[in-house]
Amino acid sequence: MAETKLSCFKDKRWSLHGMTTLVTGGTRGIGLAIAKELAEFGAVVHVCARNQQDIDRCVEEWNKKGFRITGSDQRENLMKNVASIFKGKLNIMINNAGTASTKSVLDYTEKM
Repeated sequence: MAETKLSCFKDKRWSLHGMTTLVTGGTRGIGLAIAKELAEFGAVVHVCARNQQDIDRCVEEWNKKGFRITGSDQRENLMKNVASIFKGKLNIMINNAGTASTKSVLDYTEKM
């Protein structure tokens, strides 16, 4: 298993061992960095993103490093999937997903 950041600390208070984490938008930018950091501290992480190919690429890379990270792109069933993977226990949720739109604020509707 990969050496974790925890090994750099004498104080074990920073351990996230046994914690379950969901990171939305976890395959790019800040979400990617957060998912990796949480895994390095021992958390079990599930990421979601819009592109399954990005998820597969990231999960494969993380698994090679020994991180316990899974991923999915099913936004509609996300919480059901996460509840199943983590057996109903979610300790940390990072709601990082976002999108940019160039519409005028007056052009938005309830559906976007």
